[in-house]
Amino acid sequence: MASAKTACPDHAELFRSERYQEIFDRKKAYENAHSPEEVERVLEYTKSLEYQEKNFAREAAAINPLKSCQPLGALYAGIGFADTLPYVHGSQGCASYFRSHFSRHFKEPFPAVSDSMTEDAAVFGGHANMYQGLENAHKLYKPKMIALCTSCMAEVIGDDLSSFTKNAKDQGNIPADFPVACAHTPSFVGSHITGYDAMMVSILETMGEKSDKTHDAINVILGFDTYLGNFHEIRRIFGLFGVEVTILSDPTAMLDSPTDGEYQMYRGGTSLEELKDAPNAKGTIILQKYALPKTAQLIKNKWEQEVKVVNPIGIAGTDELIMAIAELTGKEVPDAITRERGQLIDAIADSYYWIYGKSFAINADPDQAYGITRFILELGGEPRHVLVTNAVKKWEKETQALLAEFPHGEGCQVYPKKDMWHMRSLLFTDPVDFIIGSSHAKYLWRDTRTPLIRFGFPLFDRHHLHRTSTIGYQGGINLLTTIVNTILDEADRASLDSPSFDLVR
Repeated sequence: MASAKTACPDHAELFRSERYQEIFDRKKAYENAHSPEEVERVLEYTKSLEYQEKNFAREAAAINPLKSCQPLGALYAGIGFADTLPYVHGSQGCASYFRSHFSRHFKEPFPAVSDSMTEDAAVFGGHANMYQGLENAHKLYKPKMIALCTSCMAEVIGDDLSSFTKNAKDQGNIPADFPVACAHTPSFVGSHITGYDAMMVSILETMGEKSDKTHDAINVILGFDTYLGNFHEIRRIFGLFGVEVTILSDPTAMLDSPTDGEYQMYRGGTSLEELKDAPNAKGTIILQKYALPKTAQLIKNKWEQEVKVVNPIGIAGTDELIMAIAELTGKEVPDAITRERGQLIDAIADSYYWIYGKSFAINADPDQAYGITRFILELGGEPRHVLVTNAVKKWEKETQALLAEFPHGEGCQVYPKKDMWHMRSLLFTDPVDFIIGSSHAKYLWRDTRTPLIRFGFPLFDRHHLHRTSTIGYQGGINLLTTIVNTILDEADRASLDSPSFDLVR
């Protein structure tokens, strides 16, 4: 009698069955596919230095770039505010892609609407879709603010969000005083961090109300940070200082909601009252330099606030954050935080000999890539390749300056505006011990057999990593734990049938 498992094989077993193997063989024959020998020959050629030179000479195509498009970042900025509905002026397919992308990472629903532009809107303009869409969204979902962005179609035909929104108010589709933050986010330029910056600027400009009366709270903007534990960590650190903090865009309530039997469209986030009062705070700390350049300029120039930009990954980065809080508030660093710093250094000392001399290939968004590269250097590791698709020249220059500070950073090359196919070539011609990157790097692990340490966005193929913190001294311990235990897992595999298969590492 067949077991239940055999009767209903899972995905991994299903396609290995005789039936599916026959289907695959017939498909290859129908498509006149190349022989296995020819496929193997070409595959080997793609591992060569000659192919790498051709690969890096490529200009007209990107293969598996490490970025998503602008609207995705804009939606993520919007969902961090209470009673706010993210809205895409574009096709329904685009909005579905953004929702599914976030749902696969957070394993949570991601509410966002679109006005479902189709072919006729591409010819005659999308204004009618927006008028009806805004009216429906306001009536059905009852938001207190809409965060409105565009997708490619609306940008190609030149739809003007400000004009359309004004018309929608003038003709009564939505109330005249209803706040709609508008961000033009063409998907064919920039990336998700560009879109995050654009939407954040629009929301702050739309809602911020500067007055002569200031207060002692400090604004913090984490940027396109999908580690929900980092938002909790910022609140905890400020709590230890005894300082009030306003996190501008906090998605934790929405994307880490409990299962309580009821779906709520809006579960929390930065309140609109806090948002309105943000221009009157004592100062602002920004945690992503390359992701929030326009936001930093707005706060500095229009709000006339002191802005401190730090990257709180690792020891030096967290030191920057702690000193920024101390300097803005005039408060002494709490003993508890000093103790946490010592605990991180102690943990590094415990694990140093396992990480020292190991080589790493790093790929991530620019701020995360900079932060994790610096942390690897602090751990005694040797970054070999640092590749960022959505990098700017300033990032390249500053990362090279960082590497020059450490003797074991000398052998590292920086690759801005390159994609994962470039990284694949590098891993064959100049192999490393470990890859640090998102789930997209999983294919590099498969092709090159280089162990992958998951970090960044997206993390589709592992659960709950987004709940941890990666910033602050506690986040440093979390990152160290992940890195060193991956190294130890590989050490166990490599010594499985040898005297070096030790109980204690």
